[in-house]
Amino acid sequence: MLTTILAAGGAAAGENPYGLQAALREGGLIAQGTFAILVLMSVVSFYILFSKLFEQQKIINQGKRLRQTFWQSSNLREGAAKLDKNSAWRQIVDDGLQAQDQHTKLTDPVEAHDWLHGSLARSEASINSKLNNGLAFLATVGATAPFIGLFGTVVGIYRALVKIGASGQASIDAVAGPVGEALIMTALGLVVAVPAVLAYNWLQRRNKAISEDLSAFSNDVLGFLASNGAVKPTPATAAAGAAKAAGTAPRTTGTTTAGQTGGVQTRA
Repeated sequence: MLTTILAAGGAAAGENPYGLQAALREGGLIAQGTFAILVLMSVVSFYILFSKLFEQQKIINQGKRLRQTFWQSSNLREGAAKLDKNSAWRQIVDDGLQAQDQHTKLTDPVEAHDWLHGSLARSEASINSKLNNGLAFLATVGATAPFIGLFGTVVGIYRALVKIGASGQASIDAVAGPVGEALIMTALGLVVAVPAVLAYNWLQRRNKAISEDLSAFSNDVLGFLASNGAVKPTPATAAAGAAKAAGTAPRTTGTTTAGQTGGVQTRA
């Protein structure tokens, strides 16, 4: 959007003496610096938007494949081998298995459930923290870009009034041009801020949905570990989770006893 406006301003500069290029030329270093800051904010905001969308979609797609194959495995190590390396889902499983191995080495007795729950919670928090990286910048751009543009407008109007006072002309022709040029900065500030706010809200909503799925999966892993493989999600639960990820049905929760023993192996 900002690029389109800049191109339109540049195209009209040859015909309109009050276009964007004229405003930057007449505004001096302050106008040019304000414009550069707004352009930088816009570029970084769109970079964060597309990079986070790619990251989120990757986790969502991995979650769909996980529901189809993971819980069909006889144990977590076999299931983990089916997951993508360095994926968020693989991290939760690996951290759960590592916590189970570490619990046997503790000298101070701690309930296995509490130890596993704490380890999985830390793993979830780490993943959610990575998902939220960059969103603070979008919020900052949305909150500050209009005021940065307004700063350029105030300085531009001040310079225009000084110029008008020095020339001694206060007609509409003399006032409208310089003031209109100054107001361009306010418009640019809004053009930068609005997409940043929309992107922030959209990414936050997607992160919340991913966080809920990760929490449900973490709880299933905890139940599997705490029951030595006897408790796992039912096929209906896994199918409902896949339908929710595809946006076709709400996800239900539930576990069942699989009647397995010795389902979890320990590392040597």
